[in-house]
Amino acid sequence: MPATTQQDAIIIRTAEAGDVQYAAAITAEMEASAKARGTGIARRSVASIIQKILQGKAVIALTVKGIWAGFSYLETWEQERFVSNSGLIVSPAFRERGIAAMIKQQIFQLSRVLYPAAKIFSITTGMAVMKLNTRLGFEPVTYDALTHDPEFWKGCGSCVNHGILCSKGGKNCLCTALLFDPAQQSKQ
Repeated sequence: MPATTQQDAIIIRTAEAGDVQYAAAITAEMEASAKARGTGIARRSVASIIQKILQGKAVIALTVKGIWAGFSYLETWEQERFVSNSGLIVSPAFRERGIAAMIKQQIFQLSRVLYPAAKIFSITTGMAVMKLNTRLGFEPVTYDALTHDPEFWKGCGSCVNHGILCSKGGKNCLCTALLFDPAQQSKQ
């Protein structure tokens, strides 16, 4: 793990209006990272990232000098019964420092504060994200346990694996579905 100096110390916080300046870099890195890994990802527009920032539904990681290091956002579905934690990305220069875990923890907490009764879900092909979610109490589920909102699934249309999702009738794909159900957690 690279040493961290005071100059590149990372601040992870809920994104603010001034952070819209990073939206283009965030979307570009999301797409570039997916291509480099050869995995599918729903494309996000710069406008959608700006919207999440302005709504207070995003978490950003920055150096103390204001260099963008990472990002994630949340989205609600079915009258806020479901929340998706999405778009987790860390800039290549800041990887292998545990920043993704810190962002994931922060977006999860933001989801719980804003929507305490909602089921929180994530779909991913990445083992690292699966491990992060598991540590937070997410469990693997079938796609039937997730939102049935067509708008959510429309987002998968830009993924390279969309044909697989369609051929399976929307029941499964290459992504693993993970769910945090606060009602289940309180029972345990």
